[in-house]
Amino acid sequence: MPFQPEPPIPHGQAARTAIVLCNLGTPDEATAPALRRYLAEFLGDHRVVEIPKPIWWLILHGIILRTRPAKSAAKYASVWMPEGSPLKVWTDRQATLLRGYLGERGHQVTVRYAMRYGNPSIPAVLDELKAQGVTRVLIVPAYPQYSGTTTASVFDAVATWGLKVRHLPELRFINRYHDDAGYIEALARKVRAHWMHHGQADQLVMSFHGVPERTLRLGDPYHCECQKTARLLAEKLGLAKDRYKLTFQSRFGKAKWLEPYTEPTLIALARQGVKSVDVVCPGFTSDCLETLEEINMEAREAFLHAGGQAFNYIDCLNDSPDWMRALTELTERHLQGWPTRHADDPMALKESRERALALGAKD
Repeated sequence: MPFQPEPPIPHGQAARTAIVLCNLGTPDEATAPALRRYLAEFLGDHRVVEIPKPIWWLILHGIILRTRPAKSAAKYASVWMPEGSPLKVWTDRQATLLRGYLGERGHQVTVRYAMRYGNPSIPAVLDELKAQGVTRVLIVPAYPQYSGTTTASVFDAVATWGLKVRHLPELRFINRYHDDAGYIEALARKVRAHWMHHGQADQLVMSFHGVPERTLRLGDPYHCECQKTARLLAEKLGLAKDRYKLTFQSRFGKAKWLEPYTEPTLIALARQGVKSVDVVCPGFTSDCLETLEEINMEAREAFLHAGGQAFNYIDCLNDSPDWMRALTELTERHLQGWPTRHADDPMALKESRERALALGAKD
């Protein structure tokens, strides 16, 4: 693979640092053609589906991409925001606020968001940063729990981009923060705020995105890290073991995935006489199709149809000040040793402060 030509870095140019907040991705529009492009990229990733490529290619292009895009487009349309896909809207806001929060602490860094699948792509964002003279990049996946299907795939995209770059920037990569104290506290405050305004339900259901069960047997730590997040959150909330459930959602295909499954668990709870549930999705830092449609629409209907009386969905962390502070502290720790502090640049600090305040980020 030929390396791309690139201009030399001017002598004496100050080192520039950037953060790239990487989320899973989203289609550009809630239409069947857009979903077909997105699903082809997403489901074509061997990290996501580990079936031998020739067999999976026939299934993906011969069956799935002929039938699923229209159905998925309708689901996306049901949660689409005026500004676009919820996942993209929230990730964009998080990146903007993160720059402001770091600026308030004296760090002059560039912050961008990128999507593993769809736009803006990880390679496109890294190209942009390199063209701006960025020499150090911290990659921050939006997945608190590590999985080969998500976190490692982000690394693949960065590494593949690097194969064509002659002068690579310094790279750092955050693998996980499933047990980070700030992250757990932000989750707990989200739940407590809901309880303060709406009361506490009979059960708290913590729903994480599912992965095939075989990944656990093959050494993926995702299941264990979800268990630890749930335990730490329950402890922070003071919940006994019989007052919460950990479940997994978004099963795809006929293979066995991590159990218990979210929707069957909710149906079982309703049939056992549980009248009310609070549902939170700790593994998602931004609301998206899987939380707004799969949980707050489909799972809600299943619980109520089975005899439940009250289904309360608790929003994801999104741009909550508690989460933004936790994310700021997380990135700040991983930036240690890199020259990011420019306290003598009042204009940069002023710009960061104004952008953060414009989005409601107040300490």
